[in-house]
Amino acid sequence: MTKPKLFIARKLRDVVEARAARDYAVILNPEDRLFSPAELIAMCREVDAVLPCHSERFSADVIAALGPRLKIIANHSVGTDHVDLAAAKAAGIVVTNTPDVLSDATAEIAMLCMLRAARRGAEGDAMIRAGKWDFWSPAFMVGRQVTGKRFGVLGMGRVGQVTAERARGFGMEVHYHNRRRLPDHLEKGAVFHDTLEGLLAVSDVLSLHCPSTPQNAGIINARTLALLPERAVLVNTARGGLVDEAALVGALTTGRLFAAGLDVFQTEPGGNTALAALPNVFLLPHIGSATEETRDAMGFRALDNLDAFFAGREPGDRVA
Repeated sequence: MTKPKLFIARKLRDVVEARAARDYAVILNPEDRLFSPAELIAMCREVDAVLPCHSERFSADVIAALGPRLKIIANHSVGTDHVDLAAAKAAGIVVTNTPDVLSDATAEIAMLCMLRAARRGAEGDAMIRAGKWDFWSPAFMVGRQVTGKRFGVLGMGRVGQVTAERARGFGMEVHYHNRRRLPDHLEKGAVFHDTLEGLLAVSDVLSLHCPSTPQNAGIINARTLALLPERAVLVNTARGGLVDEAALVGALTTGRLFAAGLDVFQTEPGGNTALAALPNVFLLPHIGSATEETRDAMGFRALDNLDAFFAGREPGDRVA
């Protein structure tokens, strides 16, 4: 039987690519380069399936140009904001994602961002590397202690719940805002706020875990930042589009916010030069899920979805 033809748009872990090559006629990207929209369309027109990452943008225009052969977009990501789901559904293209398997890794990065921002880790590291540590006193490099503080979670989905559990390990009081209140066994004593404003008012640390949707674009802006307690810490490991970065720069510059820890940005790759110039920001290049275990699990989950689809079964992680 002829194997379905699969285009893997970015370089994945060797074990994932080996399994894909076993079961599919695979086109790989060993140079791991980012394809232009025109190149992406050309590649996808020649295959039955594509396995992309969040770096490949499937806009309505791209999907309209894909042609009839492509049947499934099996994402190597939880977020699907890079795919126009309505356009894919209208075109009869199935879309899947990879939930669950990256929750622990992303929660670890959220804790890293929180601690490095609150305890001025980026400043201290830069000082030593530059050979400028020539002074100490009790008033030197004083940060904010997170133990016992109020930890606000915006978006209490899978990643938000795991991150909340990690915050409890620091003795933090968990608060959250979600579209729906969680059942008791998932809430685990966290305080639910039925409005965003209510959550912001009590968040000494605010950690973003909501999806990037048109409704959530710029949800953290000058107005909402002003509702946080004085000298709060912002953590974003979700999507850069959730934050108005100019407003964030302003709040960090004036001291309204104590610090921020960011793994995602409006422009990726690249980040934000204004944020990078501030000493009270800890920055990472979108590596929330970048562990060996998680990247393997994400790749295998995407392949599981493809296997189900081509066997005539409903993919377990279908989103469109």
